[in-house]
Amino acid sequence: MTDPVAFVRRQTRISRPALVPEIRLYLADEMTPIWLATQGELDDLGVPPPFWAFCWPGGQALTRFILDHPEWVRGKRVLDFAAGSGITAIAAARAGAATVTAAEIDAHAIAAIALNAELNGATVQIEPGNIVGSHQLAVDVVLAGDICYEQPMANRVTAWLAGLARDGVTVLMGDPGRSYLPQSGLKELARYVVPTSTDLEDSDRRETTIWQLGVRQ
Repeated sequence: MTDPVAFVRRQTRISRPALVPEIRLYLADEMTPIWLATQGELDDLGVPPPFWAFCWPGGQALTRFILDHPEWVRGKRVLDFAAGSGITAIAAARAGAATVTAAEIDAHAIAAIALNAELNGATVQIEPGNIVGSHQLAVDVVLAGDICYEQPMANRVTAWLAGLARDGVTVLMGDPGRSYLPQSGLKELARYVVPTSTDLEDSDRRETTIWQLGVRQ
């Protein structure tokens, strides 16, 4: 099996996301080459698609929000759910969170998070595996960027996050208008226009909203 750390280093380069140039990440330039590079592993080993290799609009906007408004995480225990590259976890660490944990199920994403945290001098703990449904998490804030793009996952995850919010956890989501965003229980906190690539999105700019989940209007 390809070593995940070696794979990340070989298939990406160090870049600065357009909306968050303060943070450097190992990122791919285009979807097709890295997708082809993982295809053999996908066939044989069930490796997930390389979503971690790109800085999606929801994650970028949520990261920008945390850096612009550190009071949401300062001194708190923060979980970055489905962390991908780990960009939002890194922002939370920079913003003064007491602890930061990045949750991911993909071994290559886990490798990328570790490399990116080291690159930015951030202390980020990694929680491997599926934590959806757990209500035993020692966290004060959950951050989730761009998780509503696929219906079964979105329904399951947002129901779980809403339950955490009812338990007193602050849940912040970054979403660029995905189809399966909940239609209620959301409070808008900010909006950003995120430069992106037509290789990933249907436009080179996506208006992205920061929502607080579990807020009664």
